Amino acid sequence: MAPQGEYILSAARRNGIYIPSLCNIEGVTPRGACRICTVNVNGRLMTACTTPVSGGMKIENDTSQLRDLRKGILELLFVEGNHFCPSCERSGNCELQALAYRFGMAVPRYPYRFPVREIEASNPKLIKDHNRCILCKRCIRAVKDAEGRSIFAFGKRSHRVEINIDTQLSASISDEQARRAAEVCPVGAILSRKKGFSVPIGKRRFDAVPIGSEIEAANHTPKEAVHG
Repeated sequence: MAPQGEYILSAARRNGIYIPSLCNIEGVTPRGACRICTVNVNGRLMTACTTPVSGGMKIENDTSQLRDLRKGILELLFVEGNHFCPSCERSGNCELQALAYRFGMAVPRYPYRFPVREIEASNPKLIKDHNRCILCKRCIRAVKDAEGRSIFAFGKRSHRVEINIDTQLSASISDEQARRAAEVCPVGAILSRKKGFSVPIGKRRFDAVPIGSEIEAANHTPKEAVHG
């Protein structure tokens, strides 16, 4: 059960029901950027992170259609970037990688693009690897300066769009802000300088248990739907 107006994703997690998401951050206004959280609401596909609960809703979260849709989105995210997990510092802590395992992604149905992208390393505390960025906008929405201005922003346009570190606003970025930026990124696109592999392979977040386990463990009874 959920109160009227609560977002479906929030209500599901509070009730121990796992709905995958890559762009959602607790406490930050949702934007529906990744579409991984798509659910079936009364026969219509809608993003769980931006759709509020209302009376009479029937929400399906685990159907063959939704599993294939989510897997397809993951495949698109992998082929449009340059993701080489064995060499990535975030391997084992990466939400994109963990979801690929969860949905059994092997060979993508789409051709790889192999784009030529640079690594932004001018900031003294952060590295921005555009090869791994999935444009989820977490960093834009969650990392602000003292005046509430985002330290990250979109640059370029169309298929060349990317998220950059604002050189002026990030010039005096604090250690706490840099740590927050690296932690809020669901992949390995934002890394802290002078620090890496602090948690060894084999002891990382998703090395022992799959993504979503902490949510599902909150409710031992399997559930497929949330009703308003």
